[in-house]
Order: sequence, then C-alpha cells, then structure tokens
Amino acid sequence: MSAAAASGARERPPGAQPDAAAIARLQASPRCGARTRAGEPCRAPAVSGKARCRRHGGAAGAGAKPGNRNARKHGLYAAAHKARRKRVMDLVRAGNRLLQEIDEAG
Repeated sequence: MSAAAASGARERPPGAQPDAAAIARLQASPRCGARTRAGEPCRAPAVSGKARCRRHGGAAGAGAKPGNRNARKHGLYAAAHKARRKRVMDLVRAGNRLLQEIDEAG
C-alpha cells in the first residue's frame, strides 16, 4: 500500500497530470484570431485547420453552407426602409416642434 493510500488520499490515475511535453504542445498551438469585447485577442486555441476557436465560429457546421442563397445580403429593401424611417422621424420632429410651440404659447 502506498503512502497516499495509507493516509486516505486517493492516488491520481496515470496520465491525469499532463507532462511537460503535453503542456508545451498546448502552449504552442495556434490561437483564435478573434477579438474580445475589450479589444484583446481571444486566448483560446483555434480549432484544428481553422483560424477561430469553437466559441468564435471554428466549430464544425459553423457558418452558411457553400452557395447558401439565404445568407447573401441583397439590399432589396434598404432604400425603401431608409426612406420610410426618414419620413417617420420627420413626422416625430414636426410633432415635437408643434408641442413645443403649444407649451410656449400657453
């Protein structure tokens, strides 16, 4: 019986602690190319064969399929949407001016 077993502590199975070579391989692996919200580079290792970690799109199946027409940006409604939004904001501004005139007159 070992000293650890005699004292009641459990022994770790072989391979539970990484050896120096395994640690060196982990530290040398390429890092994710994404940036955090703080502007710092992501410190997670990149997925094998990709430039991003699993959190930033490196996972299998991430992204649109090749040739996915639903993922394209076409801008079909962009001009009409911008014009409508401008008309609404002009109406809101006119209403605010009218309310301000009423407050000043009263």
